[in-house]
Amino acid sequence: MRIHFDEAKKIFEIQTNNTTYLMGLAYDRYLAHAYYGSKLEDTDVQYLLRAPYETEFEKYWFNREKVEKMDSLCHEYSAGGVGDFRDTPLMIRTEGGYHACELVYDSYEIMDGKPALEGLPSTFPSEHGAAKTLEICLKDELLCLKVYLRYSVFEDSDAIIRSVKVVNEGKEKIYLERVLSTCLDMDNEAFSLYTLHGSWARERDITGRPVTEGKHIVASLRGETSHQNHPFMMLTTNGTSQTEGRVYAMNFVYSGNFIAETELNQHGYVRMSMGINPTGFEWVLDPGAAFVTPEVVMVYSDTGLGHMTRTYHDLYRNHLIRSKYLHQKRPILINNWEATYFDFDDDKLVDIAREAHEVGIEMLVMDDGWFGKRNGDNCALGDWFVNEEKIRCGLKKLVERVNAEGLKFGIWFEPEMISPDSDLFREHPDYAIQVPGRTPAMSREQYVLDITRKEVRDCVYGRVKAILESANIEYVKWDMNRPLCDIGSYGLDREHMGEFYHRYVLGLYEMQERLLQDFPNLLLENCSGGGGRFDPGMLYYSPQIWTSDDMDPVMRLGIQEGTALIYPLSTMGAHICVCPNHTTGRVTPIETRANIAMAGTFGYELDITKVSEEDLEKMAACNKLYHRYNEIMREGDYYRIASYRETNYYDAFACVTKDKKECLMTFMNVLYRPNRQSIKLRLAGLAPDAKYRLEETDKVYSGDLLMKAGILVEPPMGDFFSKQYHFVME
Repeated sequence: MRIHFDEAKKIFEIQTNNTTYLMGLAYDRYLAHAYYGSKLEDTDVQYLLRAPYETEFEKYWFNREKVEKMDSLCHEYSAGGVGDFRDTPLMIRTEGGYHACELVYDSYEIMDGKPALEGLPSTFPSEHGAAKTLEICLKDELLCLKVYLRYSVFEDSDAIIRSVKVVNEGKEKIYLERVLSTCLDMDNEAFSLYTLHGSWARERDITGRPVTEGKHIVASLRGETSHQNHPFMMLTTNGTSQTEGRVYAMNFVYSGNFIAETELNQHGYVRMSMGINPTGFEWVLDPGAAFVTPEVVMVYSDTGLGHMTRTYHDLYRNHLIRSKYLHQKRPILINNWEATYFDFDDDKLVDIAREAHEVGIEMLVMDDGWFGKRNGDNCALGDWFVNEEKIRCGLKKLVERVNAEGLKFGIWFEPEMISPDSDLFREHPDYAIQVPGRTPAMSREQYVLDITRKEVRDCVYGRVKAILESANIEYVKWDMNRPLCDIGSYGLDREHMGEFYHRYVLGLYEMQERLLQDFPNLLLENCSGGGGRFDPGMLYYSPQIWTSDDMDPVMRLGIQEGTALIYPLSTMGAHICVCPNHTTGRVTPIETRANIAMAGTFGYELDITKVSEEDLEKMAACNKLYHRYNEIMREGDYYRIASYRETNYYDAFACVTKDKKECLMTFMNVLYRPNRQSIKLRLAGLAPDAKYRLEETDKVYSGDLLMKAGILVEPPMGDFFSKQYHFVME
């Protein structure tokens, strides 16, 4: 890890263990990108700036053709209106209505450590290694505007963390119309762009396409990161696989509207940029005020997708997730939602707890329907008071009864929502997001609370806090079941209404921070109609996020592969579903459902009081395997062995402990093919010279053999067969 500025050559150098990032001054004034890639020892890269400025003729030619020069420069961070006709990361408007902004180099600072971002989730140093930060100041002298580009690196990671601070040092307001967190200009190398797309119940499908001229945009305008798109993109070179090829990746540490854009221009340069979506966004920057953007995590790999994945996993485990549960085995829970929906009472929940304890389940989570007059999804959101027609013994007594059965107790909330049919809405109709005079559109027959307003946050959080203080509640599932629309707030005037979306996210972060400060031992799981808000911003507050409402193991293969491309397995909420599955109608063996759910937090969502004795015995066996293998899954290095989206009939992934002493491979044969041979699978991440024993057969293989020649897997006849293979170093 090294950050250095060469005063003579005017080159900024950022070094991680395996990568180098270089910037320099072009035409003596503009910060330009020179290189990002495999580690370099020789950093004399001024020629890569393509900005000769040494002779009088070169200076004359620059002034004569400045517009063309600005449009072809590989900017590190540019603003609009002065010749860069690509989508620039910064667009402003002055009080006079002008948009031109010219950012020139001003100064720099190299500091030990990494400052936090006020009000925003951000990566942090830890016991795993020191950090260094480079802050470069650019300025527009006419506007009295300064832009601080921040780059942070950690001793134990190849990631580079970027964010931006914009400061108005003038006497007039400046309106920020677009302020992204990062920009990366590079020569095109016949790149392919990969992003994550989907919808409810089929989130984060890995999608690739060639980068062609023009703009390729992935974005959300739903007020959340969304099921449909994800704040992640990567460029790959031809032939990139798990182990080969160059990868440039970006992931946004934010939980609201975002944009991720790749643009190929006339000169063959590619611009990657990422940040808050500028559509519907405008921030009023008063004199003396500052605006700070969320972070972007950049990762480069010259050894394929696998190294990129493991870099993200380790970074988020070591430098983003703060929860005390991060390195702990999560309790095996059972959630009553698909078991009972709204039709339950206290006795039914205790019956579930009693049966669950018999097979080794450790927590009962009471889902939607326990509050207000909630007997369906059309009322009572916001009325966070116990429905004593259902919980007749009272919440405190119910929790005591569940605890007496040997289980911990968790509870579901949807704190950001309000039902039109609720006491809270009848008392405070202005608390809902709305445009005055217009009836807001409903989704799931509910509105969204305007948590940009402090009084609304205080009201709803106070009710949630009172419930959590009333009983021994050890887990909260925080849900959010609809997007935002009809944007309007009684707390913002006309000039500041463009700040709404970002202020909403800041309000969400504030509420969750209060929750964790008031209840430091709470296990928090975020959720948004399944996986609609699975992003690094949420991981700062909760060590796990509900991955998808679809628990069918076949669908989960793709959902969890796309999620695990960036996020550790320990962050993925995953349960064993009832069969037939309530989303797909598919029937799968309980062992298969368990094996896929173990690649996550592991739990159940079914009515255990109606499960057969045979399946109860299988559940008990699966729970024992979870305890046996969880540390490998939770802390180990993840390797993608085969992908169902590529093979069309089988899937395999493995986790290897950091010391390489254990490997657990999970295999699933989705569709049986007649008249075929056994499947050869090559493992990864093992010690080549070590010997590994396959527990099931006691057969011993060398690590080198397992990785180069592989093992043979012979699935039995039939669909949806899954098996785990545990290798232990001799």
